[in-house]
Amino acid sequence: MISVQTQGRETINITREVEQVLRTSGVEQGLCHVFVHHTSASLIITENADSDVRRDLENYIAKLVLDGDPAYRHDQEGPDDMAAHIRSVLTQSEITIPVQAGRLALGTWQGLFLWEHRYRAHRRKLTITLTGS
Repeated sequence: MISVQTQGRETINITREVEQVLRTSGVEQGLCHVFVHHTSASLIITENADSDVRRDLENYIAKLVLDGDPAYRHDQEGPDDMAAHIRSVLTQSEITIPVQAGRLALGTWQGLFLWEHRYRAHRRKLTITLTGS
């Protein structure tokens, strides 16, 4: 398990942290499964070179899922509460990536990101499960 500190609504590249767990495991060929233990954050694989891609994703989903929408009944933790849950459901809480030659088999411009959907900072827990040889 790893822990990632967020600063509020943002995407955080966690590729290096996951690859560090992979390196210490000794797995050369197999699968790496990553699971986030929260209902208001998610995991995505996306562009790792141009941060405008992630900014555009945030802008798009902000239009799609409105904070503080009066239709939401669940707002115990503020106007971003239910919106964060919807964002999480629309994205992913788990990702499986192939492992080849002891590395995550991501494309040249791909990175693994934790997407924090809340405005407040949080410490997010992720379980990394490796299978293979």
